[in-house]
Amino acid sequence: MVSQLKVTGFSPSSPTVLRHPLLQAIEGTVQVYTSVHRSFFTNVMVQALRTAEQGKPVLIVQFLKGGMDQGPENPMQLGQNLDWVRCALPYCIHEAPASPEARQAVADLWQHTQAVVNKGRYGLVVLDELSLAVHYNLIVADEVVDLLRHRPPQIDIILTGPEMPESLLKVADQVTELRRNIPI
Repeated sequence: MVSQLKVTGFSPSSPTVLRHPLLQAIEGTVQVYTSVHRSFFTNVMVQALRTAEQGKPVLIVQFLKGGMDQGPENPMQLGQNLDWVRCALPYCIHEAPASPEARQAVADLWQHTQAVVNKGRYGLVVLDELSLAVHYNLIVADEVVDLLRHRPPQIDIILTGPEMPESLLKVADQVTELRRNIPI
């Protein structure tokens, strides 16, 4: 087998090592799952559970779900490598405009999400119903784009929700649109 490392222009004072392109660190991807109906979350959960089972830490963030006395301070831990956090609300957000309490809960959760992504603690981060949070003006799409572009390179991120903003679709590596019963 031929060595994948090649030393060029070697001098004891300044060696230069060129790496084979296939040996570069594997960069994380941005995946989007979108659908007009909400029946695809099972597919995302399967991917999250599989990733956690393989030893990679996973975070699931549900921006519009509440009712479980969670919030960033009280995440649930499902297994050794899967953390799950929802808004610190006693109810779910179903439409805009949201109450000031809901707006603050989503803002707190978004701030927490940005901080943990930037720390690089998780290998996979699922941002559930993110498109609806953007659509309800609870999260700014440009802030999401900025997070995606400047995250640590090893992190995979999954965005879910209907009507995903075009700016988020443009930065995605993979877009999965689930359709059912669409006339041909």
